[in-house]
Amino acid sequence: QVQLVESGGGSVQAGGSLRLSCAASGGIFSTYYMGWFRQAPGTEREFVSSISWGGGSTRYADSVKGRFTISRDNAKSTMYLQMNRLKPEDTAVYYCAAATRVAGSRRTDYDYWGQGTQVTVSS
Repeated sequence: QVQLVESGGGSVQAGGSLRLSCAASGGIFSTYYMGWFRQAPGTEREFVSSISWGGGSTRYADSVKGRFTISRDNAKSTMYLQMNRLKPEDTAVYYCAAATRVAGSRRTDYDYWGQGTQVTVSS
């Protein structure tokens, strides 16, 4: 069973950048399809991005396409989310997730979740 720990959240002004990391342990990282989700207060957890086992296939929500970049380093058992041109509406708790099979944008596609890291973007 894999354990996931997010880091890199914080407070930035609109237009700024942050890089989130998701460190995995307890499993073979390269065998997991990985994803990022976010949840703002009073809303449901929503899909942000996903990446295939080797990183060759990525997917993004329309709201972040062109601003966020997902990547992974299997040798370091770590996934990243580079977030540029941040907007106040990006404010949320960001969660990383791992799936034991091909995963898409549904929360139910993923089997393991981290505890989340807060991202706050001020205008």
